[in-house]
Amino acid sequence: MPTDRAALGAFLRSRRDRLSPAQAGMAAFPGARRVPGLRKEELAVLAGLSPDYYSRLEQGRQANVSDEVLDALARALRLDEVEHAHLRDLAAPTRRRRATASVPQRADPGLLRLMTGLDHLPALVLGQRGEVLASNALLTAVLGHAFDPGSSLLRWLFLDPLARERIVNWAQFAMASVGALRRDAARHPDDVRLHALIEDLRAADPDVARWWDDQGVRDYASVPKRIQHPVAGPLSFDIELVSAPHDLDQRLIVYTAEPGSLTARQLPLLASWGATAPAPAG
Repeated sequence: MPTDRAALGAFLRSRRDRLSPAQAGMAAFPGARRVPGLRKEELAVLAGLSPDYYSRLEQGRQANVSDEVLDALARALRLDEVEHAHLRDLAAPTRRRRATASVPQRADPGLLRLMTGLDHLPALVLGQRGEVLASNALLTAVLGHAFDPGSSLLRWLFLDPLARERIVNWAQFAMASVGALRRDAARHPDDVRLHALIEDLRAADPDVARWWDDQGVRDYASVPKRIQHPVAGPLSFDIELVSAPHDLDQRLIVYTAEPGSLTARQLPLLASWGATAPAPAG
């Protein structure tokens, strides 16, 4: 079975296993059940497909899959927008494959201007493979780590003990980051450096390996972040994302705070403290 079709089959099985007939809005087919999720035959009926056709899909024996079939499967499996897009990437990687640049990434000028104008909020420009292309001083003050251009946000998140100490909801945020990494891997199946990063992180951290095997996909901006800062105390941020119009692999990520909240009141103090404090060890 080709690797890309194996990934498609694994994702379909994982989404089918998590959805019971009752959750899918149908009566279970008669007979003993080995798993609580949908049977292949039940999903085929829900999606308007023949059982044989769906079996070929899940076994990686169906070379071409129409958008109409993918849309029907997404509806039947109750996929969200990110999962639906991931399904399309897995089903047609050769048709929609993006070339992976071998030259170093450079931050989009428009995103850099936005980040400069938002220096009162922690912000960074993130590129392929979770590489930091730019960041501001307030992000360093909040996270306690200076991200040089080209450094890996994901390696810091999973391999630096400070990340687990500083991010209160580390597990929730880290699991979403693995889901975003899986989304990137489907969009760039030929990116050797990306897949090497994934294997390094899976080998180094059992949480990454477990979350990766769960087949979940997420967006980098999908989870709020709770920080325990040694000077400012507890901080609470929502994450907003702006994509570069000409490069969807670049995003400006901004940590926003509720107006009038304790976090919003602490940010100016952190900015002043960060301007005078020694640079954190990187």
